Amino acid sequence: MSEIRAIARMFVARETMEGAGVRLHRAFGYSQIPLFDPFLMFDDFRGDEPKDYLAGFPWHPHRGIETVTYMLEGRIEHGDSMGHAGDVPAGGVQWMTAGSGIIHQEMPKPVNGRMGGFQLWVNLPRSHKMMDPRYQEIQADDIPVVMLPGGVSVRVICGEVGGVAGPVKDLMADPEYLDVTLEPDAVFSHPVKDGYMAAAYVFGGAGCFHPDTGDAFSNRTMILFGEGGSGISVRALEEGCRFLFFSGIPLREPIAWGGPIVMNTDAEVRQALAEYRNGTFIRG
Repeated sequence: MSEIRAIARMFVARETMEGAGVRLHRAFGYSQIPLFDPFLMFDDFRGDEPKDYLAGFPWHPHRGIETVTYMLEGRIEHGDSMGHAGDVPAGGVQWMTAGSGIIHQEMPKPVNGRMGGFQLWVNLPRSHKMMDPRYQEIQADDIPVVMLPGGVSVRVICGEVGGVAGPVKDLMADPEYLDVTLEPDAVFSHPVKDGYMAAAYVFGGAGCFHPDTGDAFSNRTMILFGEGGSGISVRALEEGCRFLFFSGIPLREPIAWGGPIVMNTDAEVRQALAEYRNGTFIRG
């Protein structure tokens, strides 16, 4: 790669409460619009105490976005207004396109006393905000793991590494979503498409996210890469490093945010909330 992307901003995930009383850490959200465009929010809901998460996320609506749930431990039970039910197990991914509207619930369940994972919100472009809802649900064994020289392994959820493509496809933001594990002192270099936003979230060990800086970032740190440059380069410290990497093409459209509803205008948000109250939210 001819030029490595610089680090533009760094955010430490902050503790917050969501749902019916779930304690989680938010790395970015409403206050950071539009820095992460096309992404809207990133939550880290790893937890050691069941009381911090068992209340879950009871029935609530979504419109105009995609929610991406990636589990590390435990599982999430899911049910919705379309009659869809199931769960997202450890290592699995649910990429839900809410489109014109879904009402659903997400209830965390520990396995062997452990539960944790992440949820990423992806904005939909104006042209697709009212598309038909859909799911891409991927089991852990169906996510390819690419082993690279020098002690690097990558779970490819979507995008491509070493000629291996992830199973989640046909997405409007053309995103990449990778789970990268580096052994001590290992280096991961990865291209980023011109004009695309790119970020990394550290959740294990520590690493340097630019070869010319000695700054090290560790657990619950979100790194936003700057524009320009043809890729990123990450070097793990002596304890190794594990992080999520994601990139996507910015939409550069107006954002009107009303809780779980994200549209282009305030009028569209008010309409969606009115439809939810009067029972006409679900289309089709």
